[in-house]
Amino acid sequence: MPTRSRLRVAAATATCALLTTLAAGCGDEARDQDLTAQKLTWKDCPAPSQAEGGGSAPSPLPHDGAWQCATMKAPLDWADPEGDTIGIALIRTRADGDRSRRIGSLIFNFGGPGGSGVSTLPAFGDQYAALRTRYDLVSFDPRGVGRSAGVRCESDQQLDAYFQQDSTPDDAAERTALLDNTRKFNAACEKNSAKTLPHVRTTDAARDMDLMRQVLGDRQMHYFGISYGTELGGVYAHLFPKNVGRAVFDGVVDPTQTSEQGSLGQAKGFQLALDNFAADCTSKTEDCPVGDTAQDVEDRIERLLRALDRKPIPGIFPRVLTQSAATNGIAQALYSKDFWAYLTEGLEQAYAGDGQTLMLLSDLMNGRSENGEYSNLTAANVAINCADDKPRYSTAQVEEKLPRFRAASSVFGDFLAWGMVSCSDWAVPGAADHPDVSAPGSAPIVVVGNTGDPATPFEGAHKMVEALGRGVGVELTYKGQGHGAYDSKNKCVQKAVNGYLLNGVVPAAGTVCS
Repeated sequence: MPTRSRLRVAAATATCALLTTLAAGCGDEARDQDLTAQKLTWKDCPAPSQAEGGGSAPSPLPHDGAWQCATMKAPLDWADPEGDTIGIALIRTRADGDRSRRIGSLIFNFGGPGGSGVSTLPAFGDQYAALRTRYDLVSFDPRGVGRSAGVRCESDQQLDAYFQQDSTPDDAAERTALLDNTRKFNAACEKNSAKTLPHVRTTDAARDMDLMRQVLGDRQMHYFGISYGTELGGVYAHLFPKNVGRAVFDGVVDPTQTSEQGSLGQAKGFQLALDNFAADCTSKTEDCPVGDTAQDVEDRIERLLRALDRKPIPGIFPRVLTQSAATNGIAQALYSKDFWAYLTEGLEQAYAGDGQTLMLLSDLMNGRSENGEYSNLTAANVAINCADDKPRYSTAQVEEKLPRFRAASSVFGDFLAWGMVSCSDWAVPGAADHPDVSAPGSAPIVVVGNTGDPATPFEGAHKMVEALGRGVGVELTYKGQGHGAYDSKNKCVQKAVNGYLLNGVVPAAGTVCS
């Protein structure tokens, strides 16, 4: 799932007493029983709202695979379950196999944070056809996202200006402008969503998932988490280890890192993916149109970005392609090897003075549709990250850290380092340095790492396995490119994942697929 420049988040934590109460299902029992007994009203799904990304109503899958939508009530504040409620938007398609062999619901979270599961699951539903033989496929808009009390910040016009800014300042005036724009954005979030902002932490979403499990009628939660969804799944396993059924984490966030360490890891990850793109382009029999050698490809990209910093080129009228937008677009293209051809095309065009393709890629990263309207991806991403992440970074602190980021990546280092100021002056304090995902007593969780993953570097999979605890995490390695592994269509990965989710066969720890 495309994200903003900083994927790493640290999940919220709570007192041991509160965690024990919620995990045990006691305390606040009257309201909890009311909510778990609620009956969902499933109806044909409408077209996604603009906050969810817009578009058409989802098309049915084969074998009567109609998409149905419903809204689940959840407490706005899990510490005050007698208080106000919010609606959590859900989507499902029913299992198409023998109903006697149905296992239950398989809940998906595709990452972000800030991605709409209601709009994403239908878009990729055919990739999970094998899993639908024994599961109802279910996803949701996490709280703060899309139709689930979606966070609102700036208007579409303001966001256009926000994304045109120079996000890698070179002097005092540019640093001041970046911080002023960040404060303006954050103030708009507080003005428009003050009631929601304190309650969008990852622990809140994990509690929503356990309520969802009960409302869907499942004894255990079967789960497929991708990208940030692996962190959400890890936090769920920590809070409710006995409720974990068959679970898979793909494109794994390192739960041991602070936001700074996560951003630095992403700088290295995207640089590795860029190296792999450049090597692939120049190794083919035909000429690589964007460089003669891998080093030449990267040198030309660096020269392009420096030139754009001085003078942007035409993008999608009336906007121009800035250095920041070009960097953002290049990063978007590295999420999947399927996008490498678009990156080559975009670079060719940019060298000729046309920034349209790189700007289209940047718009995709930012959740902007062709009609100029934005989903709430950016607003939700910032709100969840800032509610989760305890550290707050000043411009002086970022400047001090820049050398390490530049050493990690000459292309992405500055971009990711300066992204750390996004929580400056945020209205809600961050909860923790990093999430707690220790889950003693949980069922096995298959943890899939991709050696070429730019957004969640490969090392995070092993760290997740260690953090989950002995006998819980089972590591599977995919030697490939792009963010995540299952959607690569690698037969080895899909056989291992499907074997566990469908038949309960845990793959051998340390299995390697290539």
